[in-house]
Amino acid sequence: MPLDPQVRALRARRAEAGTPPLYTLTLDQARAADLAAVQAAGGAPEPVHSVTELEIPGPGGPLTLRLHRPRDGARLPALVYLFGGGWTLGSLDTCDAICRRLANAADCVTVSIGYRRAPEHPFPAAVQDCHAGTVWLAEHAADLGLDPDRIAIGGDSAGGNLAAAVTLLARREGGPALRHQLLVYPNTAYRADTASVRESEDPLLFNRHSVDWYWGHYLKAEADGDDPLASPLRADDLSGLPPATVITAEYDPLRDEGEAYAAALAAAGVPVLARRYDGMVHGFFAMAGTLDAGRRAQEWAAQRLRTAFGPDGAS
Repeated sequence: MPLDPQVRALRARRAEAGTPPLYTLTLDQARAADLAAVQAAGGAPEPVHSVTELEIPGPGGPLTLRLHRPRDGARLPALVYLFGGGWTLGSLDTCDAICRRLANAADCVTVSIGYRRAPEHPFPAAVQDCHAGTVWLAEHAADLGLDPDRIAIGGDSAGGNLAAAVTLLARREGGPALRHQLLVYPNTAYRADTASVRESEDPLLFNRHSVDWYWGHYLKAEADGDDPLASPLRADDLSGLPPATVITAEYDPLRDEGEAYAAALAAAGVPVLARRYDGMVHGFFAMAGTLDAGRRAQEWAAQRLRTAFGPDGAS
């Protein structure tokens, strides 16, 4: 399908404004520009019952957790949501609007983790932080009014990569038990040589050069890219992982590797449902205030989470 009309309009505005690709900016400039763009496209943040921040011990120092609570009540389910930004950009504020919408729509507490970013803290720092934060949340769930048996994990882009990595690490370390994984256009393979990567050249959209720029910051050495905690698609065994929801976009260099990961999960016996949004580009899930498909994708993700959090935990 052609680009969605709303995406074409967004692209035209970028062209008219002379918006430079993030990978041509300094790191500080890219971080500021990314946050501004996400907040502008995300729409007005929805009100929630409460937003609180906690500081917990982490592998490399204190970690900040931000909790969005949709209502008062005990033993609510929880979604650990990891922000995107190529492990390099992004922050708790980047995913704040998403967390608010998912908290309300899925009737769960969303918990975002302020993990360490590259290049200051390359792989595997972010994975270690996200796993540590998830473990801490599960251990302290009752004190926070959460149900320790109904914890899911998710994220978009690099956040989806980290969510997948945490499920692998949780399986290896014996916990915590996770009810579901929500993977939104995740990176799953370093140097993936796919059609969707090769076709992505448009400088006004997230493209293959963007992908290379992020990986270049994240990895200390080429060999790190073969580690399944960096490239989950390269894991030898995906069996026993939580049921999954995978969202991809037609005009996204990460499309094929996200869909390949969904297929690999299914082949390993993991219940998985994947949906490609035609006409959409990378980042659309965070653009619910600008793109109708972004809003619909968030609604579908919330529906999937509600089902996963149900009494039978159906996938």
